[in-house]
Amino acid sequence: MTDNDMDIAARPPRIADWLSGPIRENRPIYMRIALAALFTNLFALAASIFTMVVYDRVLPNDAVDSLIALSIGMGIIILFDVVLKLLRGYFTDFAGARVDRAIGTSVFRQLIAIRFGSRRGSTGAQAGLMRELETLRDFFASATVTALVDVPFALITLVLIFVIGGPVVLVPLVIIPLVVLSGWLLQPVLNRLSAAAMKDGLGKQTVLVETIGGLETVKASGAAPMLERRWDRALQDHAGISLRQRLVSNLAVTLAQAGQMMSYVGVVIVGVDLVGDGDLSLGGLLACSILAGRAVAPLTQLTQLLSRLTSTRVAYAQIDRLMQQENEVTEDRRLSPPALRGEIEMRDLTFSYPGGAKALDNVSFRIAPGEKVAIIGRVGSGKSTIARLLLGLYEPESGAVMVDGSELRQFEPDVLRRRIGSALQETVLFSGTVRDNITLGRDDIDDEEMLRAARLSGTDEFMSVLPNGYERKLADRGEGLSGGQKQSIALARALAGRPDVLLLDEPSSHMDTQGEAALLDRLQGELADRTLVVITHRTPFLQLVDRLIVVDRGRIVGDGPRDEVLARMRGQQGARVTTSTAAINDGNAS
Repeated sequence: MTDNDMDIAARPPRIADWLSGPIRENRPIYMRIALAALFTNLFALAASIFTMVVYDRVLPNDAVDSLIALSIGMGIIILFDVVLKLLRGYFTDFAGARVDRAIGTSVFRQLIAIRFGSRRGSTGAQAGLMRELETLRDFFASATVTALVDVPFALITLVLIFVIGGPVVLVPLVIIPLVVLSGWLLQPVLNRLSAAAMKDGLGKQTVLVETIGGLETVKASGAAPMLERRWDRALQDHAGISLRQRLVSNLAVTLAQAGQMMSYVGVVIVGVDLVGDGDLSLGGLLACSILAGRAVAPLTQLTQLLSRLTSTRVAYAQIDRLMQQENEVTEDRRLSPPALRGEIEMRDLTFSYPGGAKALDNVSFRIAPGEKVAIIGRVGSGKSTIARLLLGLYEPESGAVMVDGSELRQFEPDVLRRRIGSALQETVLFSGTVRDNITLGRDDIDDEEMLRAARLSGTDEFMSVLPNGYERKLADRGEGLSGGQKQSIALARALAGRPDVLLLDEPSSHMDTQGEAALLDRLQGELADRTLVVITHRTPFLQLVDRLIVVDRGRIVGDGPRDEVLARMRGQQGARVTTSTAAINDGNAS
């Protein structure tokens, strides 16, 4: 376990607004739950009073009529008890569902809005955190409400024992501190085990998500043995920690249950002398023994609650850390223009990925509205990084990204990205229909616009021949489609809605030559009045642009009209070839 995990386990929970807000909103429902729990506790005391009256009054006097009346009263109490418990369960589940929905929505929005630069943990670990929301909901929405009513009610039970049995109350008064002390002493161990169990559980989730997400690659590359070893190791670690955690939790609960039994037995033992001395009736002894068990019973529930508290604290700390990460959403008023002119500029921009070397170093360029520009360069030179920064996915370390003369961070992110149609290098499709993957649920894209974008991208060529067409359901990440088909759908998504700026990163890398040529012909007219930024290694795509920006090792090493830059690059390549040939000839001569 890392020091960070130890800090999480030891740190007391601080309920943030994202959790306390939904709970406060449901406060009226929780008040009803608490009121129902109060009455059910009162009804539980009626059984001991009933027993005492029967033994002390009904049996000695053979008062059958009184017994009938008491039985009718108990029957009414039992009926009300059943109704109130059902209502309490309903309101608890209802409030829990509302809290779960509100918290889940907040966490999911934060997950989407997190800046990539501040993102921590693997995809599997973050998916595992979402599963921990159930732990939070159960603890804060139901278990705590019941405990807050039941545990203080133990004091009322002790008062009633004192009223009936006098000194008999000393027995539960001695047992209760022992039960509380045993549970408190086990908390540090449970804290450490819960933190370790959370860490190992997220590690197991990471292996699972990576394997399922890349199952085709796993099989094709022969990575299954490596992942099996990782999975077995994760299972073994998590199972061992979970076993120890359950053993300690069971120990705490078992000690509490033993205290409940000791309280019952102790009252009987002490009460026998009082009955013999005439200070306590037989019915009073039976009532006190029942009440003694009732007085300690909430502590068993409290012990279970404390056992769950350790897991809840760790889960809460992890999710709260996610909620505190920097995101793209601010309270400031953002620019939401109905359209963009398409002017893009980078000013002295420097950027490094977290934990990596500089990806871009003092990059500056300006793209005029309606200009067609291609960014070219070797693999790893920083081309795709420029695309990510233009979309605001990352923030630069220094310098600025300007759109229409305003700093990029002044724009509402969703509005900006809707105005910039993008198809990034890695093609990602979502589960759902082809229509969903093109329109993304946007109201401004109707069937006519979707079909127009599909025809431009070439998607219509293979979707129009299918019986279900655009209603065809896609599996995760578009499994079952070829790479070129996936790219066509992603390109249709970028073109839909007629965005003012098009940002394409290797848009034809998986297409054949014929499909690429047809795509270029269709795009010629589409791009007439729009700004185009295309990142490509494919020479045919350069016919769409008038200007080339050459990037190498994070710096711009060339910028100018397309034909001039290409001629210069060919000249440099020719010089390198001539130099290499001369060196080879010199070596052969020697």
